Amino acid sequence: MTERHKALAAIISCVLFWGFSFISIKVSVAVFPPMSLGLLRFAIALIFLFFIKQKLAPQEKLRLRDIPLLFGAGLSGVTLYFFFENNGVSLVTASEASIAIGAIPVLTMIADWLSGKITHNRDSAAHRAPRIGIRQWLGAFISIGGVWLVAGVSLALSGSVLGYIYMAGAALSWVTYSLLTRPLFARCSRIYIVFWQSLAGFICFIPFSILELGRWGTPDLPVILHVVFLGICCSALGYWFYARSLEVLGISVSAIFINLVPVITVTGGFFVMGDRLSPLQWLGAALVISGVYLSMWKQGNANPK
Repeated sequence: MTERHKALAAIISCVLFWGFSFISIKVSVAVFPPMSLGLLRFAIALIFLFFIKQKLAPQEKLRLRDIPLLFGAGLSGVTLYFFFENNGVSLVTASEASIAIGAIPVLTMIADWLSGKITHNRDSAAHRAPRIGIRQWLGAFISIGGVWLVAGVSLALSGSVLGYIYMAGAALSWVTYSLLTRPLFARCSRIYIVFWQSLAGFICFIPFSILELGRWGTPDLPVILHVVFLGICCSALGYWFYARSLEVLGISVSAIFINLVPVITVTGGFFVMGDRLSPLQWLGAALVISGVYLSMWKQGNANPK
């Protein structure tokens, strides 16, 4: 199996975990407030990642020059992302929230292109402007249209302006996370990057969680299992797999796969919970998959390894 095939398997596994995470979040957040849930899931993730790091890269110690990028990525891609998303979802419909997150691929591609232009004349070939072709742009917009249909969003906005601002903050936080993570691959292993980013995100959750202490409930076994799933699969493995995709496929193509998350969520509800899907939702799922495939087809030609 080539590195590219391994990266594809990683990103597909990642979006599967994240697609099914909404069920666990819905169950767990009834007992633990949103930011406290983030603290708990990343505490579990850190324990899991520590043992993996001890096995794969025990000699790789934290370097001072990496701290700004690691802390910035952990703050933006972990703490701020969940802060904005959790607050945004509380103020707008889940469908409208999914559209905001569905904009991540296009925002990422724009940021990827701009950052490449800025660094094009600086050092080496590693800083050249990314070649984002028309098929990638078209695939991204097709996938956004598919997310729109899957979510069943109408043209009328129903939530608060603050909710839309929160969701925009979530999208921009994830783009920032991707951009801050990319330079680290030149000198760090994936497990090193994800472990220290997770630690930074965990630390930044603490002040929010202290404010929520009075709202903690008493978990039963199902809630505990859901939190463990969120910690190990969605946080530890999810971010680790996404890092592999970022390193091999690039941030633009990796971001397009995020639009598969609502597709997995609704189809999972169809097969697991018996939810009914409309023909437009099935069409939307097909459009998302087509958009991802179109973007990957371009990437495959450019990087066939």
